[in-house]
Amino acid sequence: MTTTTPGLGPGLDALTRVWVRVTGRRVDLDAAPWLAGPTGDVDRVGHSWLERERLRWDGRYADPDGEAGLLTSMELLDGPGFSAADLRPEVRDFYERTSRWRLQVWGQWSPVAWPFGWLVSALFGRRLEQLALPLRPLEVAHGMSSEVRPVLGTDGQVVGTAWLRRLRGSGRTVFSGWYGVHRPPESPGPSVRVVFPLPHGRLVVLLRPQATPDGSLLLTSGHAPWGADGAYLVVQPPGRVRGWARRIPVHEVFHVHVDDEGVLRTDHEIRLWRLQVLRLHYRLDPVD
Repeated sequence: MTTTTPGLGPGLDALTRVWVRVTGRRVDLDAAPWLAGPTGDVDRVGHSWLERERLRWDGRYADPDGEAGLLTSMELLDGPGFSAADLRPEVRDFYERTSRWRLQVWGQWSPVAWPFGWLVSALFGRRLEQLALPLRPLEVAHGMSSEVRPVLGTDGQVVGTAWLRRLRGSGRTVFSGWYGVHRPPESPGPSVRVVFPLPHGRLVVLLRPQATPDGSLLLTSGHAPWGADGAYLVVQPPGRVRGWARRIPVHEVFHVHVDDEGVLRTDHEIRLWRLQVLRLHYRLDPVD
């Protein structure tokens, strides 16, 4: 439940869209498919957008009893500076067969950024059930569920994969994202693209892959110009192919690695400009 003043949240949603229009740039989403994607409902995002996206592709869901990954193959990311063959098998397996891994998560906000996190959670995340970043460790004490739903196009190929994550204790949706691979115009190679549907638009995050000498995976969105990897807020009015987009100063690092005891883990750091605001740590265990 949220304790925000009635009408305040939607009003801030509208104000955010105005900010993107005024400070961003006009984009033709047919000509910039790396910024296109699903859009959420106005009052609550949750995972209702997924069925609309399936219909938009005239597609069907993959077999729910099969193993599903966020990416069909990590080799889709092969390019300058990256080869999937350099990754440890466990790292590849998580991305290619995500549904067979169970998540445990811990989070720690920077004391300076905690009030900002509370504001975002209260005004946006909890109300919309999207990007509802946990504020306290006990919120995720029972773990986080992980539902992976690939959508197949008319040719039988995966057009995108939804990853729906809920708190096991409450059942509340925390994240719902649309995963795939795109190459933004200023990137040297393919990137992992995650689309988080929002009212009248979306947050698009593009992450550059890098394999480390020990077989770990780094996914990063650092400081870069327009058209490179990073985070973009997109406003798209209903039924339109043109919209507005703005690059925002949110930067992320994912380090997916195997520890000394053979456990697959992920360290996730979120920065606003250069200020570290949140660190998340995931333990990933294969489901027997």
